[in-house]
Amino acid sequence: MYRLLEFAHKFQLTIQLAYYPPYHSKYNPVERAFGWLEQHWSGSLLDSLDTVLQFASTLTFKDKNPVVTLVNQVYATGVKLTKLAMAEVEKQIQRLPNLKKWFVEILSSSA
Repeated sequence: MYRLLEFAHKFQLTIQLAYYPPYHSKYNPVERAFGWLEQHWSGSLLDSLDTVLQFASTLTFKDKNPVVTLVNQVYATGVKLTKLAMAEVEKQIQRLPNLKKWFVEILSSSA
C-alpha cells in the first residue's frame, strides 16, 4: 500500500483498488484476459520467453492488441511496514465504509 501511495503522489493520480475475494475470478477482468490468452495460444507449447511474449502481443480482443513489455526488475517480497508507519498510510487513503477490506481509494497529493 505504501508503494502505491508513493506512486499516486509521484504521478498525481487517484487510484481506486477493488479487491476480489478468493475464487471470484469470473468478476475479475484480469482473470478474464488470461482466459482469452489461453484460447489464443490454443495449447501451443510455451517453451521460451520469446514465444510467450509473441502470443501475448498478438492477442486481439475487441479489435485491440495489448501493449506487452518484459519487466526485468526484481521486486522485494515480504516488505512490511511497522504499525506506526501503516497508520500514517491509512491516514492518506480512503476505504469504502461497508467494504473496508475490499475497496481502497488513494488520492493524489493534490486532490
